[in-house]
Amino acid sequence: MLTFVPTPIGNLGDITLRAIETLQEADIIACEDTRHSLKLLNRLEISKPLTALHDHNEDRRIPELLEKAKSGQKIAIISDAGTPCLSDPGHRLLKAARDAEVPFTVLPGPSAITTALVASGFPPHPFSFHGFLPVKKGKRGKQLDAALQSRETTLFFESPHRLPSTMEILNELAPDARICVARELTKTFETLHHGTSAELFAHFTAHKPKGEIVLLIPPAAK
Repeated sequence: MLTFVPTPIGNLGDITLRAIETLQEADIIACEDTRHSLKLLNRLEISKPLTALHDHNEDRRIPELLEKAKSGQKIAIISDAGTPCLSDPGHRLLKAARDAEVPFTVLPGPSAITTALVASGFPPHPFSFHGFLPVKKGKRGKQLDAALQSRETTLFFESPHRLPSTMEILNELAPDARICVARELTKTFETLHHGTSAELFAHFTAHKPKGEIVLLIPPAAK
């Protein structure tokens, strides 16, 4: 059995009882970053064999993990934070398990996507999530322009060092558009910044952002 286990996005108290039980019973835990995951596992007093599973080795690890699961071992898959497969490793493994008819299950739990969506106060449905914005400014601009025209609430992950540039693009495209930047969700310095593109561009130009960021754009007016 393969079990995809969500882990806290910030506050370690958000781990579920079922997630703890799964990690305790696992024969192997596949982690995006073993050093990062050790902090959580040590807090839970769980000591298990760890193996790295990240974007650069997932294809290579898949046959090995599927064979271990077929042999009867219980394998838990976790990412650095939140639910595996959502802009994190795990999707290719899950698809391979499904195609090979290897049993798997996905546990519910913490996700920055749904937390940010609800906390923003923007219409929660319909909504769309597009992962991390492109690195190249031109492609980023096209995605942001499409989001501004969309009839859905649109969510992106963004890195803190690129956020000022992203806000500059939004300011050029639609300075009066309402935007929300959710930062460090569930952590001590959690903040929800609401304002126009122009206001948030000015704010994040003057105050360099830090931490994990979700950018939200509400539906375009009908």
